[in-house]
Amino acid sequence: MSDSALPPLAPGTSPLPGYEVLAHLTRTGWLDLYDAWSKERACRCVIKAVRPDRRGEQRLRERLLREGRWLRDFTHPHLVRAYETVESPEPLVVLETLTGETLSHLLDRLRRRPAAADVALLGVQLCSAVHYLHGQGLLHLDLKPSNVVVDCGHAKVLDLSVARPPGPAPAGVGTFCYLAPEQARGGPLTAAADVWGIGITLFETACGGLPFEGAESGDDEPCDGTGRDDDGAGAGGPAERYPQLERSAPPVTSRRRLPPALAAAVDGCLRADASSRPTVAELAAALEATLPSRA
Repeated sequence: MSDSALPPLAPGTSPLPGYEVLAHLTRTGWLDLYDAWSKERACRCVIKAVRPDRRGEQRLRERLLREGRWLRDFTHPHLVRAYETVESPEPLVVLETLTGETLSHLLDRLRRRPAAADVALLGVQLCSAVHYLHGQGLLHLDLKPSNVVVDCGHAKVLDLSVARPPGPAPAGVGTFCYLAPEQARGGPLTAAADVWGIGITLFETACGGLPFEGAESGDDEPCDGTGRDDDGAGAGGPAERYPQLERSAPPVTSRRRLPPALAAAVDGCLRADASSRPTVAELAAALEATLPSRA
């Protein structure tokens, strides 16, 4: 049997001492995710492992381990936590199990769009997580509803697999339809790229769709900037692929009526010129100001 045909680990399997697989959760372009039991902690956890057919790719092994080390060392209420990172015999990352559901699943399930106050509160929480990451010297670069888990109004950001320090980056780092123009184009990246990520996530949350027609939210596999996505496809030419390089994002009020201050905050995140977007602190303050008084 070839590696690509190998099934995921079966329930009851022990991928490393002290852990037992309860169920296979999903298989992505390069990862297997498992619901597992930690005997030491007496609790469930999530194990991320490189797929059997991709284990020979050193860049993927390093990518997983790098993310695991960051999430193990970072502590923030709106960021998923890693318990440990294992390098051999195969690289594994053990993450906390989060209650709730991904924002993408929640948006698909809801019959009504979230209230304006819920959109603003989500934005404040995303700003908090991003501010912390920036303080650790990292840009997230892949903010999107499928990378946010929400439980009773509390959001946690997932997935640092394409995170990197500010500075030069290849074209296309991140997920196709969520990229800031400068991510799509390639070149120096700053905190403004994550401000765009917050803005496009809030736009989709408020409106139920992405700002650019023809950009499908189902194209959800992130590219790490090596010239191929995680399913092995080529990255393609920026001018042919990215609508955000060809036209400006429409005002959020063209899709839904929102309070003017909230609409202005979302629109400000999606300005094509990175230098004209608000800072994370400015965005957080603008969103906070739209929330009902908590006195």
